[in-house]
Amino acid sequence: MVASTSELKTLFASLDGDADGRISAAELRVCMRATLGEDIPAEEAEALVATVDADGDGLLCEAEFLKLALHCDAEEEERTRGLKEAFGIMYEMEGEGCITPASLGQMLSRLGNERGVGECRAMICRFDLDGDGVLSFDEFKIMMRLDYSFV
Repeated sequence: MVASTSELKTLFASLDGDADGRISAAELRVCMRATLGEDIPAEEAEALVATVDADGDGLLCEAEFLKLALHCDAEEEERTRGLKEAFGIMYEMEGEGCITPASLGQMLSRLGNERGVGECRAMICRFDLDGDGVLSFDEFKIMMRLDYSFV
């Protein structure tokens, strides 16, 4: 989800509580938790700030914040592309446009992780938000981002 520059500027202003034109790594963590639902460690937030902190003051001005946000959006788009490719491989096995317990089982088998249909059904059930017994792309994306231990 790519935010517009004006939306990012508004977000920056809301994070800049003391209106000094700069936000800290701690304020960036609050932003990421609020907008992305990600709670990143302080060290990671500091590393993110350092990647775009042109003047080396450990703070982000609006231009640096925009550069970081646009970079993160590009990375997110790349991750989504990769997930779409993986999703396509799994659902093309059955040609239904979704991941079924059988197609999940086939893919896991290809990866050397044999699972029965019942186990695959249980894995799908954990992320099947609409209760139709299969995974749509959005449900698959949630599964891949939230539960790396599903295999």
